[in-house]
Amino acid sequence: MAARWPARPAAGRVPAAAQIAAAVAVGSAELSVSDVLRAVGTHQGLPVRPLPPLPDSIVWDLRLPRVLLAALVGAGLAVCGAVLQALTRNPLADPFLLGVSSGASTGAVAVLVLGVHIGTGPVDLTTGAFGGSVAAFGAVLLLAGRRAGEPTRIVLAGVAVSQLFSAVTSLIVISDAQGQDTRSVTFWLLGSLTAASWPAVALCAVVAGAGLLVCWAAATALDAFAFGTDTARSLGFSPGRTRLLLFGVTALVTATLVAVSGAIGFVGLTVPHAVRLVIGSRHRTLLPTCAVTGAIFLIWADTAARTVFSPQELPVGVLTALLGVPVFGLVMRCRAETP
Repeated sequence: MAARWPARPAAGRVPAAAQIAAAVAVGSAELSVSDVLRAVGTHQGLPVRPLPPLPDSIVWDLRLPRVLLAALVGAGLAVCGAVLQALTRNPLADPFLLGVSSGASTGAVAVLVLGVHIGTGPVDLTTGAFGGSVAAFGAVLLLAGRRAGEPTRIVLAGVAVSQLFSAVTSLIVISDAQGQDTRSVTFWLLGSLTAASWPAVALCAVVAGAGLLVCWAAATALDAFAFGTDTARSLGFSPGRTRLLLFGVTALVTATLVAVSGAIGFVGLTVPHAVRLVIGSRHRTLLPTCAVTGAIFLIWADTAARTVFSPQELPVGVLTALLGVPVFGLVMRCRAETP
């Protein structure tokens, strides 16, 4: 029998869509949800009365791509966190475990500070960050060697590569960055969705969507890994190949997300634990619920980051850390008190 996407997360898409519309309406320029729907309807060719050019541009060109990108990044990081925690059987695992965040940071800094070129054309920030992420994960696989499917070995390789690329990033910033470059680099490293655009949304939708489907298709294997490698093997799964496939998928998804948003922490660490506390650990339900929860969490975290201190904007990664640490502590306390 073909597996079906669970009904509960499917039902959650309606309130998630409503929250996207509400988040787009929030900002220094006063808009209503009906204004948001009119702008979207106009650009979809529906017979609605169009907004004036300025509010229409605010909705369609600025806020809607940013909110959708926040949803995709939050969903992707949360699901990757849940998958890595299952693969490594480590409750502290998160999407940056494989060194991709440090690699993306190095690639982005190289573009911002050194002005990296390929041929005669400059490399843009997203391309540089993605290239750095791929290079970092390649280094992890090289260090891990033939036993790259073993969680302990790949985690240790990820830690070593993260430290290496972090050192390279610091070296570039200290040696070559000017004042404004340092500010731009710091803002990006702390996580920011200010550069959201429709091409970035499309890229993340394709890569993250495909990655999430692969992870969800492996939900039964992830359940088996919770009982150990021997149990997974006895149920017909190849632990080494399955782990390597899912490590690669989560690294690719994380690299893409980090390339467009910077290093946004605690979403992939905190959300899976919070969701497990409510619905349990069966990955067939856990993964889509993490996707919806992570999307909603980052939508409102980014909305707060761009509005609470207006006209100044806070890097969303700072806010996710401020919220994520106490939430993670609360979740851990609840888990400790659960018999």
